[in-house]
Amino acid sequence: MTMTIAGPDGKSRCRWCASAPEFLAYHDTEWGYPVDDDRRLFEKLSLEGFQSGLSWRTILAKRANFRAAFHDFDFNRVARFTQRDVERLLKDEGIVRHRGKIEAVINNAARARELVEREGSLAAFLWRYEPDATQLAEPQTASVSAASVALSKDLKKLGWKFVGPTTMYAFMQAMGLINDHAEDCVIRARVERARKGFERPGR
Repeated sequence: MTMTIAGPDGKSRCRWCASAPEFLAYHDTEWGYPVDDDRRLFEKLSLEGFQSGLSWRTILAKRANFRAAFHDFDFNRVARFTQRDVERLLKDEGIVRHRGKIEAVINNAARARELVEREGSLAAFLWRYEPDATQLAEPQTASVSAASVALSKDLKKLGWKFVGPTTMYAFMQAMGLINDHAEDCVIRARVERARKGFERPGR
């Protein structure tokens, strides 16, 4: 099966972006572009955790609600959430009401603060796991990699939750640690240019 479809402008796009109307803008402007903003990285780690067992469409549709519920994923604020906040969030119909996942975000916020104290930024730690391009599978043929396994293992050692290897691979795809756009997708070259001009944090 071909990995691409023609977009509304007639140019090739990754096939998955045609599966929901809201995916096109996400695919063209966000997915795969490199990110070094700690808050955005923490948001994505959290939302990928919420997606576990669900579709990304469900999460993307609720993203604005998640941002409101978790103070725009400011981990310094989320780390101070109490049991009362957990109960409040379990009543919030705009998000995924899963106690384990909500508690994981609060736990991970505290772990993110510790990492920032130790490493200077969350970005400096996470970008250390950017794989060498020669180690990558063909675009969109893998759901896990050696780098995502290593990142998952190290985060778990540091006390993070809902950070399995598949979840970390999806995170790496989305945040530009790898360029997983299909070879003939029109956005692939744009992402590659962005990655070339991107200054890796902590280097």
